[in-house]
Amino acid sequence: MKEIKVPELAESITEGTVAEWLVKEGDSVEKGDAILELETDKVNVEVNADASGVISELLVEEGDDVEVGDTVAKIDENGESGGSSEAEEDSGQQEESEQQEESEQQEESSDNGKQESSKDSKEQASEKQEDTKDDSKEDPNKDVVASPAARKKARELGIDLRDVKPNDPLGRIRPEDVEAAANQSKEDKESKGSKKESKKSKKSEEKSSQKTEFEKPVEREKMSRRRQTISKRLVEAQQTAAMLTTFNEVDMTAVMNLRQERKDQFLQKHDVKLGFMSFFTKAVVGALKEFPLLNAEIQGDEIVKKKFYDIGMAVSTDEGLVVPVVRDADRLGFAGIEKEIGRLGKRARDKELALDELQGGSFTITNGGIFGSMLSTPILNAPQVGILGMHNIQKRAMVMPDDSIEVRPMMYIALSYDHRIVDGKEAVQFLVRIKEMLEDPYNLLLEG
Repeated sequence: MKEIKVPELAESITEGTVAEWLVKEGDSVEKGDAILELETDKVNVEVNADASGVISELLVEEGDDVEVGDTVAKIDENGESGGSSEAEEDSGQQEESEQQEESEQQEESSDNGKQESSKDSKEQASEKQEDTKDDSKEDPNKDVVASPAARKKARELGIDLRDVKPNDPLGRIRPEDVEAAANQSKEDKESKGSKKESKKSKKSEEKSSQKTEFEKPVEREKMSRRRQTISKRLVEAQQTAAMLTTFNEVDMTAVMNLRQERKDQFLQKHDVKLGFMSFFTKAVVGALKEFPLLNAEIQGDEIVKKKFYDIGMAVSTDEGLVVPVVRDADRLGFAGIEKEIGRLGKRARDKELALDELQGGSFTITNGGIFGSMLSTPILNAPQVGILGMHNIQKRAMVMPDDSIEVRPMMYIALSYDHRIVDGKEAVQFLVRIKEMLEDPYNLLLEG
């Protein structure tokens, strides 16, 4: 029988939740087949069978929490699908049992007297053997002073004489002492059981009180492991970082005109649409080069300035927010960035992201504008010290340098940063630099 255990997932992942069993008991599997989908705090991973055979037992249910090294299933390497092997074995045993029974009946009818004599001999031999066993086996209670009746009573009740307190002034244990010890043991077990029941009852009452908190109908569902982790990380980010947010607005006229002029040519040449994210990614990379503290993190009493530009892109999925990372964004062109964002977004929605696609980002961009957000204060993606929030584009009346008023497509942008190492001056200048590059795409091409 082969045990299937939760494998090592990643250095930072030690547990997960059983999301879905891909097999059932009796199914035949080959070595390497996926048998279980496990939900971790970052991605869903599949647990594979490390042997071929039949699933003989599933040890955990969907929704159960498991840790690395836990046994989740057993595989019978010699079994056949549908449990036919067990059925054949049971059938063979039954047939053998019937044949043996028939043989015994024949022997009984022909040799009844002989059998009785043999039985008496066996009983005598058994008694002698039992006496020999009792003499040879070391009795842990042999040094205890007790009457023969007390010893017999202790064996019947399964009581260790060493645990019995004698009432006899001479210290001799009597049957009534054994009975008292047995009753006390029973009371102790009942007391432990009642305590457990009391705890369960208390928890049940707490849940009941929560459930009756509302006078009108409500629906409750357990948070997924990923949602629990998101909640925990966001709260930790707010509690550990001196987080502050600064705002600015960007005139998107130049970017929108450039996209309009080049979108068809861009799509035909690169087989990907020219979106806003590539412009913002290039602008962020250019600004990070000028303000390196926003591309850093704090480790103990040290500031670690990163000399690479791995930009995280917040992606909303049905199970919560994930942040896959565009590696070496400074070395990619507009088309490369758009393709990578599209690829990572699709893998996120299809639950196919690998752990290395989520780790190691140096700065994050989140686009709430696609959902209609006008303004927000994004929360840091720790241990990063900066995150840029994009919002929806709205036409507004703007006063131009010559005091004329024009309707322009405007976007609010927000920068949340860790004030422990980033001063307000740097944060404001960083955001202004992004604004300048977006409002002058030629400058963006040179600097980003």
